[in-house]
Amino acid sequence: MIGPDLTRVNQVLSRIEEIVQQSMPDMPPAQPVKNRFVDVLDEVSKKKAQVAPVTGKVSYAELQDVIDRCAGRYNVDQELIRAMIQVESGWKTDAVSNKGARGLMQLMPRTAAMLGVTDPFDPEQNIEGGVKYISDLTDKYKGDVEKALAAYNAGPARVDSGKIPSVSSRYVKNVMALYHRIREQG
Repeated sequence: MIGPDLTRVNQVLSRIEEIVQQSMPDMPPAQPVKNRFVDVLDEVSKKKAQVAPVTGKVSYAELQDVIDRCAGRYNVDQELIRAMIQVESGWKTDAVSNKGARGLMQLMPRTAAMLGVTDPFDPEQNIEGGVKYISDLTDKYKGDVEKALAAYNAGPARVDSGKIPSVSSRYVKNVMALYHRIREQG
């Protein structure tokens, strides 16, 4: 069940109505009140239960609107976002790396928190956070996308110190190759 179980609350409210009727028999029965707080909560819970969370592998088409919106908001090529997601997680919303990075754009917990991402497995939050982060890094490195990608993968401190791990160099090459291929395909 998603949301609170309101069964007990509804039982208590019904019992209160019974007691009022027994103690004041001359009073007309209470009319059902629409939009009581508990009824609204119950309705929201039912709606949430009908919407399944996005988990597992997704496609670009399923997230195109989110990617396009974030690309425009943070001035990042949507093709770069696509390439990063492909390399980072293979489009798996529930991906977790051996270092603890989570979601489509593989946000580390501290980075996610810094970016305001409360659920790194939520595709919209994850993409929003990841795109904001790569945008900030691109600004930091004055438009040098490759340096920004290295910092995204290894951390800005390593890039600033000039100690970029070989795995991060391969990551940058893979993302850039895929990015150029996606751009060529139009």
